[in-house]
Amino acid sequence: MDIIFIYNKAFDVTGFTILLIKIDASKAGGGKPLDHEVPIHVVTESSQLPAEFLNPSAEKQLIIGFDCEGVDLCRHGTLCIMQLAFPDAIYLVDAVKGGESLIQACKPALESSHITKVIHDCKRDSEALFFQFGIKLHNVVDTQIAYSQIEEQEGRIRLPDDYISFVGLLADPRYCAPRHNSYYEEASDFCKKIEFLYNPLYSCDLYLEDLNAGISYLEKEEVRVLLRQDPMFWTYRPLSEMMIRAAADDVRFLLHIYYKMMEKLNQRSLWYLAVRGMFYCRCFCINENDYADWPHIPPIPDNLIIEDTAPEEEILSALDVPPGKMGRVIGRRGASILSVKESCNAEIFIGGAKGPPDKVFIVGPVKQVRKAEAMLRGKMLDIY
Repeated sequence: MDIIFIYNKAFDVTGFTILLIKIDASKAGGGKPLDHEVPIHVVTESSQLPAEFLNPSAEKQLIIGFDCEGVDLCRHGTLCIMQLAFPDAIYLVDAVKGGESLIQACKPALESSHITKVIHDCKRDSEALFFQFGIKLHNVVDTQIAYSQIEEQEGRIRLPDDYISFVGLLADPRYCAPRHNSYYEEASDFCKKIEFLYNPLYSCDLYLEDLNAGISYLEKEEVRVLLRQDPMFWTYRPLSEMMIRAAADDVRFLLHIYYKMMEKLNQRSLWYLAVRGMFYCRCFCINENDYADWPHIPPIPDNLIIEDTAPEEEILSALDVPPGKMGRVIGRRGASILSVKESCNAEIFIGGAKGPPDKVFIVGPVKQVRKAEAMLRGKMLDIY
C-alpha cells in the first residue's frame, strides 16, 4: 500500500492511502517565525545527511522542502545542487563534489512515499533526476498546484498559463508574513546596489513595498542576472556565500508555506494536489515504456465519489507531434496552442528548447484531455 503524506486527515482507497497527519507546528517547524534561522550544511558525503532521510520508514515520516539547482536543468542539463529543508536545518547536497554516489544515496528518500517533498513546480527537477540519475521523484506537494487549487476554491479563475512563480508566492501575505525592520533596512541597501543593474524602470520603492505584503526575494533577481551573464554559475566550487544563501533561500520558506496551504485546502483539492503532483513528476520523463515503471495513479477515493460534485478521473497524455508540425501546434506568438488551452479545462505543456521537442503533454479530466488531443491533431493537418 502506498502512502501520500500530506496533512491532518486520512481516507482509504483501493490499494492506495492518502495519509493526512497533523503535526505539532512547534515541533515540525510550521509554527516557527519566517525569520527563524537554521544552520545550513553543505553536504559532500551521504553520512552528513540525517539517518531518517537516508532510510525512509513508515515510523518516521518526514516533510521537507525540496529544490534543485543546475545548468539548464532538464534531461540534458547538469544537476549541481539539491536543497533539502528540514525544520531544524537546511542541507545543500553538492552533486558536483559528491558525484553520482551521493545523489544515489538520496534515491530511496526521493522515491519514498514516507517522505513528502514540498517543491514549487517540480517538472524540470523531476526530469533531471530521472534522466541523469534514474530517480523517479514521488510524493511531492507542489506549491504551484496547491496555489491554483486554493484560488479555484475561493472562486478566482486562472487564465491559461497564469502560473504563480515562486517569487510571486513569497510575496503573497497569505502564505508568507513580512519580515522585521532590520531586513527592510538590509533590503534598502541591497536595492540601491542592484536597481539599475536589474531593471532601471523598477524602483527601490516598489521593491520595498513588497516587504509589507510578503517576502521580497531580492537576491533571487541578482542571481538571475548572474545566471544570464554566466550559465555555469552553479558549477563553480567552492560555493560562494551568495550561492549558499541563494540555494538555501529557495527552500527556507517552503515548510511554512506548506502548513499555511494545508489549512486552506479542502478534501477535493487535496485529492487533485496529490494526483497532479504525480503527473507533474512524470510529465517530461516519457520513455519507451510509457511510465509503466512509475508508481500507479490512485483511483478517486470513495468519500469524494458519493458527493454530487465528484471529481472526474484525471490522466496524463503525451501526444506525439510529427516532424515539422510543432510550429502549427504553437502558432504565431503562441496563438494556436493558446486557443486550445482556452477551449479545454486541461493543462497543456510543451518541451520547448529543453525538450522533448516532439511531444505535447496534457493533464486533466479524461474528456477534456481527449478534447485537447483532437484539437491539437487538427492543428497538425495539412491544409491546401
